[in-house]
Amino acid sequence: MQVTVETTSGLGRRMTIQVPSEQIGSEVDKRLKDLIPKVRIPGFRPGKVPLRLVRQRYGGQVFHEVADELIRTSFQEAVIQEKLNPVSAPEIKPGPIDKDEAIEYTADFEIYPQIDVASMEGVEIRRPTTTVSEEDVDRMIEKLRTQHRTWETVERTAGEGDRVILDFEGSIDGEVFEGGTGEGMIVEIGAGRMLPDFEQNLPGTGAGVEKEFDVTFPEDYGNEALAGRSAHFSIEVDRVEAPVLPEVDEDFARAFGQGDGDLEVFRANVRSNMERELGEKVKANIKQQVMDALLEKNPVELPRALVADQTARLRRQTMEMIEAKDPTLFPDERFEQTARRRVALGLVFGEIVKRQGFRADEASVHQAVDAIASSYEDPARVRQYYLQNPSARADLEASVLEDRVVEWVLEAANVTEDPVSFESFVNQPKKENAE
Repeated sequence: MQVTVETTSGLGRRMTIQVPSEQIGSEVDKRLKDLIPKVRIPGFRPGKVPLRLVRQRYGGQVFHEVADELIRTSFQEAVIQEKLNPVSAPEIKPGPIDKDEAIEYTADFEIYPQIDVASMEGVEIRRPTTTVSEEDVDRMIEKLRTQHRTWETVERTAGEGDRVILDFEGSIDGEVFEGGTGEGMIVEIGAGRMLPDFEQNLPGTGAGVEKEFDVTFPEDYGNEALAGRSAHFSIEVDRVEAPVLPEVDEDFARAFGQGDGDLEVFRANVRSNMERELGEKVKANIKQQVMDALLEKNPVELPRALVADQTARLRRQTMEMIEAKDPTLFPDERFEQTARRRVALGLVFGEIVKRQGFRADEASVHQAVDAIASSYEDPARVRQYYLQNPSARADLEASVLEDRVVEWVLEAANVTEDPVSFESFVNQPKKENAE
């Protein structure tokens, strides 16, 4: 077998492979002889059909079967011979196939990049440090009260925190647009769920009030027909409702699983949950810094096939989450930056895991399972799910290996403490993470 390799792009390779005619002929002869006991031709006893007749009847079919198989197997042999590591299946272009000639074909593919992991000595990592104060617990309990609020109709105008129930009609250039009318719509003032131009016109309105105003849709609005355009709205307010917060009493504690309604135990449980959330946030923050440092120290040329696969995966996950059906609404550009980051991190993490010989041993896997299960009402069932579901276990093992890599970086990095308040830290925007 003759093999030549050329570089078509940074990671692109084209192999030209030639399988000698002798190898093809030998395999064809072997298979034709194996057919003799199975062939039935009038005038010949079973197993006594001459090879020349078997060749006449089945030779062409067997030749093409052998040629197809040798193309597949010879490619695998060639990449091993040339010490190449393809990213995905090759695009094979066979040349003319003649049973008296050698088979020659080309295979185009991408290879994994070679990564020389940089030293992480001296990388700056800031470890957030904070505690849960009594004031933080008070604020959390107020949030819980807000989450369990009820609403009552009030005979006054609407203000911040109230909600307005209204009918509306929106038009552009005098024509009502699709989705531009509605009845009984509920808008909570200050929640930020409506366009600012719309919501800012609601404070001061009351039952029976009619009002008209203009709204400009953002350039990046989800509905392209409305994006960047100005619409005229008319509204009629049906009623105004004010929030009613529950009292922090035994019934309130029971609503959050504190069976005997003990308020001190309830408060202690709230603190414990906050401290667990804080620990998870700190871990995620440090991991984020580590990943940023790894990408900065290890620029990687990315295989297009891996980026395309990750982009498709992100699109599929998004569509499943919002139950969307039309993929054209989710162009590649929307996911490409995240896809490139995830592919780069996966390649760098994988190289470190290989070089350092990290393993997701049973003890580490069970420790990770216990940490997850501890926050559920039925820990045993959660443990069973992760340990017996192959997909879930694979994700867990990947997470364990990621933690090994983070620890490896932190051992070399310069880690300093960064005092922060609990409130500002836990409420900071979430950044893109590795998977």
